[in-house]
Amino acid sequence: MSVRIFVTGGTFDKEYNELNGQLFFKDTHIQEILKLGRSKLNLEIRTLMLIDSLEMTDADRDLIADNCNRCEEDRIVITHGTDTMTETAKVLAEKVKGKTIVITGAMIPYKFGSSDGLFNLGGALAFAQTLPEGVYIAMNGRYFDWNNCRKDKQNGIFEEL
Repeated sequence: MSVRIFVTGGTFDKEYNELNGQLFFKDTHIQEILKLGRSKLNLEIRTLMLIDSLEMTDADRDLIADNCNRCEEDRIVITHGTDTMTETAKVLAEKVKGKTIVITGAMIPYKFGSSDGLFNLGGALAFAQTLPEGVYIAMNGRYFDWNNCRKDKQNGIFEEL
């Protein structure tokens, strides 16, 4: 079984500029994370964009859906910013059929050293291999149906509605 990973950015891939204190994108950290986690999965990885999900447009979401539809794999993990992943999940549920899609992200950038991204990516990869077709969000060791969760911004977790 092969799993496709689509990278879209989000906190997962942000880095810290020590000179001005801002977060920015340089490149994805997916390969480094997979190596650190000693992943032996058969993976195909493609970076679609590196943006903050608050800046994601309808055209960006359509691009993600189009890539999901066009890829050979029927098991897909998408790294995404946590603020709007439910919006992207809705578009994917409407436009992509016959595939298992798991969207995941991080509350803390990987480069900070204490990121939840490693755990979330590992969980998403496991869920993508085992869940039936549909669209899901994987955060904090749990998976949620795309239309039955929200980000609790006060506690920094995802929870069921």
